[in-house]
Amino acid sequence: MTQLDRRAVVRAAAAAPLAGLPWRSARAQGQNTIRLGVPVDMSGTYRDVTGQVSVAAVRQAIQDFGPRGFAVEVLAADHQNKPDVGVGIARQWFDRDGVDCLVDVATSSVALAVNDLVREKNKVHLNSSAASSDMTGKGCSPNMVHWTYDTWMLANSVGGATVRAGGDSWYFITADYAFGHALERDTTGFIKAAGGKVLGSVRTPFPGTQDFSSFLLQAQASNAKVIGLANAGADTTNCVKQAAEFGLTRRGMKLASLLLFITEVHSLGLRTAQGLIVTESFYWDLNDRSRAFTARLRRLVGPTPGIASTHAGTYAATLHYLKAVQEMGVPAAKASGAAAVARMKALPTDDDAFGPGRIREDGRKLHPAYLFEVKPPEESKGPFDYYRLLQTTPAEEAFRPLAQGGCPLVRA
Repeated sequence: MTQLDRRAVVRAAAAAPLAGLPWRSARAQGQNTIRLGVPVDMSGTYRDVTGQVSVAAVRQAIQDFGPRGFAVEVLAADHQNKPDVGVGIARQWFDRDGVDCLVDVATSSVALAVNDLVREKNKVHLNSSAASSDMTGKGCSPNMVHWTYDTWMLANSVGGATVRAGGDSWYFITADYAFGHALERDTTGFIKAAGGKVLGSVRTPFPGTQDFSSFLLQAQASNAKVIGLANAGADTTNCVKQAAEFGLTRRGMKLASLLLFITEVHSLGLRTAQGLIVTESFYWDLNDRSRAFTARLRRLVGPTPGIASTHAGTYAATLHYLKAVQEMGVPAAKASGAAAVARMKALPTDDDAFGPGRIREDGRKLHPAYLFEVKPPEESKGPFDYYRLLQTTPAEEAFRPLAQGGCPLVRA
């Protein structure tokens, strides 16, 4: 193990004991044991939307699945948003530790790199946090399921709604890696299809950028009506805060945050975030089932900046995988990740976070998309009561049509 990889694993080991549920050693042997690996961002830009709460979401899924005749063990590590670190961790887990399935795998550049290794080793990749629509397009794999959201869905919902509301000229501030590129690309397609235009863009280094002032000034100089934020996590909150400090919205410019999580709204506060348009596939207060799931997970993790859709997706994907393992048997699931994913696609999905749904041939999990507006402070009834529902896009319309993705698994 390299020094870099060792630091990643040590960070995760320190973060792991969240609440006293059994945490079995990954060194234990046995053909009746499924091993899950959770490589996420524990310390960087996306730590609040993945990190320790994603690990807890996996544990919650195991607990809700209950005793079903086989053991489930979990490893976690910090991939630091670096593809080489993520691939190194995954390779070690597969070759030395007997991991059968990777869950969450935050950050598109890491996820796309890990995807090739998962296919080579015939394991399973359950992705919740990476957003690039290439995951079910040119990068699709028979060993991967893409849960929660993707850049096509976000662009379709936020981009289309903003242009229809009069925001027909855009300038992008884009995180310079696979996720940002895909989000700008997909949103540009919807802007142009709706009759709008893109006046320019600037790409910001990822990870590590905290000062966005020069990028915001470039956007202001473009005289675009809308500044499209093709970033996420701490990058988004820093952009929104700094735009407010410069008074850009008071001068008539509109911010379109193309991927905004409830954790970022919590960090910004309603006074700053009010009026922002948000697309989500999960919100804790949607219905009785989503509220019950959130309550269970909160008991496990304690105080957090919020339960994000990515955490819900990690939970739901894990739960559905365990159902598939139970149906096909542990030896068969361990022998072929592609066979396990095929069984997941054959089974209808149903869980407290997303309700009923299905997994498409290209690995895309289908469920509705919700367009929300962030409430002003005076309308919030309490902590995390942040969203007002504007519209719902049905599951079969929320994601890119199957024939348009270019996935080689899709039969003509």
